[in-house]
Amino acid sequence: MTSTPLHRRTFVQALALALAPAAARSQQALPSIAVLPLDFVDDHQNPDTVEAQERRLKLAHAQLEQELRDRRLYRVVDAAPARTLVDELLAKQAFLYRCDDCVLQVGRKLGCDLVLASWVQKVSELILNFNVEVWRVADGRSVLSKSVDMRGNQDASWERSVRYLVRDMADKRAANPRYGT
Repeated sequence: MTSTPLHRRTFVQALALALAPAAARSQQALPSIAVLPLDFVDDHQNPDTVEAQERRLKLAHAQLEQELRDRRLYRVVDAAPARTLVDELLAKQAFLYRCDDCVLQVGRKLGCDLVLASWVQKVSELILNFNVEVWRVADGRSVLSKSVDMRGNQDASWERSVRYLVRDMADKRAANPRYGT
């Protein structure tokens, strides 16, 4: 009787070892995506909110990458090797999301399948829009475009927006495995 827990534990360990390569293969089977830094479109330019906006943009970018990973929608690639290119493109373009060729250049540089460009448009302190567009690098086509309205310009509204966007993408991918690819 005392050997049953040992057998069960051994079985679980063996199963975990057997599934580990399958999990790694499954992760590799996901389409690769680079997530560009968020653009911020703000016609009001309130100097009192600049620091908070910069922090929110960085947090939202990190959250977007993490949730795409956690929901296993894409294999998020490190975009750091394209940082110099991104800086050069931003020196010529006000916003990356408006430059299809810029987005595709970054994707080609990183050798990934897809690139996600995102931007937040601030209409007022009460109304903002969080937008994403996914581009397929191989043929230069936009394969997904989504937007969600935010009410209130606080950390919580930004977090909710990212969570909703990715959850909605995951729900649609569950219904259609080619969604967003």
